[in-house]
Amino acid sequence: MNENFEGGEEQVNKEKKNSIGSNILHLFYSTALSSILNAAALIVLASYLQSNHYGVFSVALAFAMIMGYFTDAGLSDITLREGSKPKVKLQELISSYVKMRLALLVATFFIGFSFIHMFNSSNGELIRTAYYLIIPMVTGVALQSIGTTFYQLIEKMQYYGLIRMVSSFCLVTAMVIGMGLQLNPLIMCALYGFSYLTAGIFGLILVMKDVSIRFSYPFHKGLFKNLGSFTLGGLLFVLLPHIGPIILEKTIPIAAVGLFAVAYRIPQALQQIPFIVAGAYYPVLFRSFQNQNLERHLDHRITQTKIMSLVGMMMVLPFFYLSEYVIKVLFGTEWLGAAFPLKVLSLMLLLQSINIALADGLTTMEKQNFRTFIQFVTVIVGVGMYITLSLSYGVIGAAITGVAIEVLALLGFWLCSPNRWVLFKKSLFPYLSYFFAGLFLMEWLETFHAILALSLHSILVLLLPLLDTELRRKITVYTQHWILKYKQGRVPKHSGGVGNGPSKANGS
Repeated sequence: MNENFEGGEEQVNKEKKNSIGSNILHLFYSTALSSILNAAALIVLASYLQSNHYGVFSVALAFAMIMGYFTDAGLSDITLREGSKPKVKLQELISSYVKMRLALLVATFFIGFSFIHMFNSSNGELIRTAYYLIIPMVTGVALQSIGTTFYQLIEKMQYYGLIRMVSSFCLVTAMVIGMGLQLNPLIMCALYGFSYLTAGIFGLILVMKDVSIRFSYPFHKGLFKNLGSFTLGGLLFVLLPHIGPIILEKTIPIAAVGLFAVAYRIPQALQQIPFIVAGAYYPVLFRSFQNQNLERHLDHRITQTKIMSLVGMMMVLPFFYLSEYVIKVLFGTEWLGAAFPLKVLSLMLLLQSINIALADGLTTMEKQNFRTFIQFVTVIVGVGMYITLSLSYGVIGAAITGVAIEVLALLGFWLCSPNRWVLFKKSLFPYLSYFFAGLFLMEWLETFHAILALSLHSILVLLLPLLDTELRRKITVYTQHWILKYKQGRVPKHSGGVGNGPSKANGS
């Protein structure tokens, strides 16, 4: 099977690739299941550990998540870019990727644990917990990322999803076994980490069945191209959601910070949903651009922006119209002060969905420097706005800042985009104006009950794909493809996905 990967794009077995629609489906169910299982594991662990042990675990887990990012440092995106180029030798590319991930893993452990010892030298319990949790967990995260990146590159998202689901299943199983055996907190932390490591080894074994990984292969030097920009961009992406609470702790009462954190946590958690669509389109966008199929690339970008806009709209509506009900059910009546901030912050879900699509368009066109610059500007402006608006308007000012940051990012990504006016005319303007017109209409008709307003606006959003001639045609093609698949009991050899015309195969 390995010979299929030696010649890059021209020699990869194209029949192995899924359509974009299939990949979205695989990412959807795997993301949903893994997210539920991960949340369940944390709930189980919280119910088992005492508050002080869980507090120490939470701090160690935060370090693990940050260190997990630094084992990648934007390298996965670069691998997708390089792997989409014509005539690339994927065996050399993946082997080089593994070498760099291992080097970053060692460097991350050295720097990370030095940092932990430096700032927590008096907290022996935290240091011990960090070693038990971080070493297996961060190693597992790095190995899992090798697998998920490879299957994203060859557009076989069912294996991407399988790795994530195995990780979540191992996590829940480990926690249940640990509780049943009444293991001490340190061993529970070790089990938590080793569940990630087990899934990482599983993912690496899957990859090695499809492509040979050898340290003797020549190094793919393209992995160094724009590495700094990708690393900085990823760091800014990780930092942006956390600057609000960090700044607000200095400007408003701690109780108000809690209200903002509760309201902000919901859109932050739901951000994973638009990433499902983005993950399916990402390798296709890279491949279209690297093969100089610029019209195809633009068509994918327009379709992706439309689909992600629709996803964002449907996520906004329940939290905009039923914010009080959501807060009451999830957190209790004592947190109702977070209802209006949630209503404002829910708009972030639409803006973030569009921003992901626009930003991925820049990255796949080798304009990562522009993406990083816009992210840097939004972080700097965001810090200033959080300070000034929270001092003047408290939690509401902070919520407005969260939305304003996404608006600023949207403008920046759009202005830096080639074919910006085509994107504006065909996707951004019609979709945003349609949604906000409906929003203002429902708010103006204040006599509507919230559930009625939600229902009516949801119907308007669901009608939008039918009103869009181009998107309606592509949905029709995709539906016909799946009907044919159902009748024949297999995927047709020439099939179109969402964003593909009927004569194109597998999104290529």
